[in-house]
This record gives sequence, C-alpha cells and structure tokens, in this order.
Amino acid sequence: MLEAHHYTAAAKKKGSYALPAEFEAPVNEGALYHAVRAYRNNQRQGTHATKTRSEVSGGNRKPWRQKGTGRARQGTTRAPHWVGGGVAFGPTPRKYTTRLPRKVRQVARRSAFTARAQDGAIHVLEQLEFAQPKTKQLVDLLTKLGVQGQKVLILTAELSSNVYLSGRNVPGVRVLRYQDAAAYDILWADALVVEEAAIGGHALAATAKKPTARAKRATKVARTPAPKAKQGAKPKAKPAATRRATTGASAAKPKKKKKGGPDA
Repeated sequence: MLEAHHYTAAAKKKGSYALPAEFEAPVNEGALYHAVRAYRNNQRQGTHATKTRSEVSGGNRKPWRQKGTGRARQGTTRAPHWVGGGVAFGPTPRKYTTRLPRKVRQVARRSAFTARAQDGAIHVLEQLEFAQPKTKQLVDLLTKLGVQGQKVLILTAELSSNVYLSGRNVPGVRVLRYQDAAAYDILWADALVVEEAAIGGHALAATAKKPTARAKRATKVARTPAPKAKQGAKPKAKPAATRRATTGASAAKPKKKKKGGPDA
C-alpha cells in the first residue's frame, strides 16, 4: 500500500494518507510512451507550409540562351538551387491527430499516478477552496507544502473557478479536475497537490516510530540487573603483588649478610 503526505486545509502536516488501489498499478512504460506521443501530436496545429517552384512568383523566362554562353543551362530562376527559388520537399499543411484506445489511456493514467506515488510526490489536502481568487493565498499554500518553484499540478474534486483563477498567473502551476488529468499532465508535474474528496482512500492513524537496533540494545542493557553476591561465599584472596604493595616499605625485612665473605 502506497502512502502520500497528508495535510490540513491550512497546509499543516497531519501524517500519512493511504492511496487507493489506482495508485498501485504496475508502471507500463509502453503505454506511457504512446500516451505522451499522442498528447504532443494533438497539440500541433499542422499549419506549416512552404512554397514550391510552381508557387513562387516569377521565373517564367529562361535566364539566358541554351548554348554559347559558357554557363550551365538554366530554364528558370525559381528552381530550388537558386536564391529566391522554391523549396524542394518542404513541409505542407497536415493533421497530426493521434487517437489512442480508451484502455491504453486508462493504463497510462494509472501508470503515471503510480510513478508519482512511488516518488513520494503526492500531497493530499483535506480541502482546497478559496473564498475569492487570490494568487498570494495559493503561493503561500504551496510554500508551506514545500513545493514552491517546482512544476505543480493541482487536482480538485470539482470545478473551482477561484482556485483556477488563483493559479492561472503562477508560473509552473496548473489547476485541473481530478477526472480531467491526463497521463502527460501527471508526468509533467514534479509534485501533485490533490484534494482529499477527489482522490478517495483514507488517512492513516499516527504510529510511533520503530526503535532502531542501537536503541534496542541500549534498552536491553539498561534493563539487565546487576549480578548479586552469593551468600556465605568467602572473599577472594588478593594477589601476591597486591599484598606486597599494600604492606608498605616499613614491613619489609632487612636482608642478612652472608658469613665468611671476602671482607671477613
């Protein structure tokens, strides 16, 4: 089960939010490729055009006679290799419309949501509603969420004109309905701010952090009682070196001289 950051309407951290099953689908890179390609193709107008040699004005007369000048023969000054001539194999107006099957679009959308959830880029708000259009209020909200300066996609449960107008003038911010978000929109954004009513799922209860292995060892050592001395046991005798050190110099006996020495 994937989780997302959960915030109140004032952008205060509440905990974690359990995402629905839509965010647990496997990432299908092939479907994402086709979805992005179709989206970008459908954004093109296809109005590019160039003039061929038949569409360029002029060039009806032969520039010089065929023979006797020493030059290469020419039939018109509007050929592609002439300056001011027509364009060979240039673009012509066409349609780039690309259609995808409905199931491929659905798989790509789920894959995009899963990819962003795995990156930890989803922020769930309890409620996202403004009393009036206010760009500063939206910027402050994004700052509290820590996503200011990034490409942010805001997904609302229903059409909210105040939220849309508040984010329309902010660079790198898009506001859409949750149902209208396509795979390209989700992949375009670095962070997703989603309203709780739109995403479904449920909030997770706050749980205490698991103690680390080092903390467990320290707790175990602190709880271990100190060993008790056995009753009736005789105290251990001190080592000889310790006894000699504690007696002092006054307790040492003087050495006796040997009789019959060379000085006798």
